[in-house]
Amino acid sequence: QVQLVESGGGLVQAGGSLRLSCAASGSILSINTMGWYRQAPGKQRELVARITISGGTNYADSVKGRFTISRDNAKRTVYLQMNSLKPEDTASYYCNTEGVVTRSYDVTSAWGQGTQVTVSS
Repeated sequence: QVQLVESGGGLVQAGGSLRLSCAASGSILSINTMGWYRQAPGKQRELVARITISGGTNYADSVKGRFTISRDNAKRTVYLQMNSLKPEDTASYYCNTEGVVTRSYDVTSAWGQGTQVTVSS
């Protein structure tokens, strides 16, 4: 089993910053990809950013230049630094892991419970 615990969401004014964290725990040998998705009310869940174990990243066009994803492989933690926040960034943000190799050599994926980010205008 893999558990993801997110933190760092909250309420911020437009132009402000927040930093999200997501720590993975459980019977894990390695995690290939860690990422963040978001879902606003009435909209589909969308990719925000993701990072591979080797450090390769990709971002949604809407957040390029404003958000930065990073990870600490030793801590099995992924971060999302969000700067210059806009009201349209308001959503529930979900941590995701893919290609998780467990100690029983299964390969699985996992989602966090979500953390709310609200940007006021």
